[in-house]
Amino acid sequence: MWSLLSLFLLFLIPLCSQELIRSEKQTFKVETVIEGLKTPWALEKLPDGRFLFTERSGSLHFFDEKGLDPTPISGLPAVFSKGQGGLLDLKLHPQYQENGWIYLSYSEPIQDKAFTKIIRGKIIDHQWSSSETIFEAPPEDYTKNPIHFGTRMVFDNQRYLFFSIGERGAMNEAQNLSKAQGKIHRVFDDGKIPTDNPFYNQPKAVKSIWCYGNRNPQGLFFDREKGKLWETEHGPKGGDELNLIGKGNNYGWPLVSYGINYNGKPISDKQEAEGITNPITYWVPSIAVSNLLLYRGNQYYQWKENLFVVSLGLQKFIRMEIVNDQVTHQEVIWEMKGRMRDIRTFDDGYIYILFNDPGKIVRLKPFSN
Repeated sequence: MWSLLSLFLLFLIPLCSQELIRSEKQTFKVETVIEGLKTPWALEKLPDGRFLFTERSGSLHFFDEKGLDPTPISGLPAVFSKGQGGLLDLKLHPQYQENGWIYLSYSEPIQDKAFTKIIRGKIIDHQWSSSETIFEAPPEDYTKNPIHFGTRMVFDNQRYLFFSIGERGAMNEAQNLSKAQGKIHRVFDDGKIPTDNPFYNQPKAVKSIWCYGNRNPQGLFFDREKGKLWETEHGPKGGDELNLIGKGNNYGWPLVSYGINYNGKPISDKQEAEGITNPITYWVPSIAVSNLLLYRGNQYYQWKENLFVVSLGLQKFIRMEIVNDQVTHQEVIWEMKGRMRDIRTFDDGYIYILFNDPGKIVRLKPFSN
């Protein structure tokens, strides 16, 4: 006869193998969708059910529930795959099913220098085709520095594409409106620049700039119900930020900061200043925050309207409750399970998290006793 202990262990063992996690408001299982990837960076899902993901080395791949498509996409541009550079973000056009446009961000090499570039194209028979440039900086802005490329892309409710570019390690350029780095930009889906951008008519300013003073933005999410653009960005040693992005705003880098430099010296003697937009929240020490997600699906009823961020350095998966654009509560759901680069949700309502180390993609499945 089975003892109560034996029955308990029989029930417990399968749950442990499925990584059952009980958070404050939701119990769920962590399912590995695909693993064995080489520094993946961004994830999208196509209308036919296949997934598409980038690898920083310059590869673009399909996979489905059966596994990885062994044939990578050919014809992609060369990337500067050094330091933090490579093939980075990935975004489908909101009308992808009608027009087939796929957007890529990457660090484009010019000899031994690089800068963030945005392109769009179509995939036909595993071949990148019809490629168009959406944004590129002038060659004189390219630099050998292999850090702070950004970058994330997001569409709003209309035809506007927002994308972020880090300050490329030249911190003062984040305040320089004649340079593209250290900014969030807004363009039409074809790369044309809206004439109502805040600095469109300012002499010498880069016309696509939407806001400035951003160190290294790693996450963007557009709330289509409320018309709000959320952003996460890396601080130095301390001072990672969650920001609500506004037209023409200055987010302060490097004039103000909640962090210090890696050599222990202060970046600034100020954390706030007149004319600077303060973050909604910040993290000290830095968690190396990456992408973010405002959840409105139907799989996790206790998590609706919550904001989620994932991180690299401290490997934290954080849930935040937001009231009147303020963080009222934070929960660390897990930490030290791997470096997380991307978080997305698709038509099935599940949350997907992309780990670049170890290279895998997982899905959170709700669990009820």
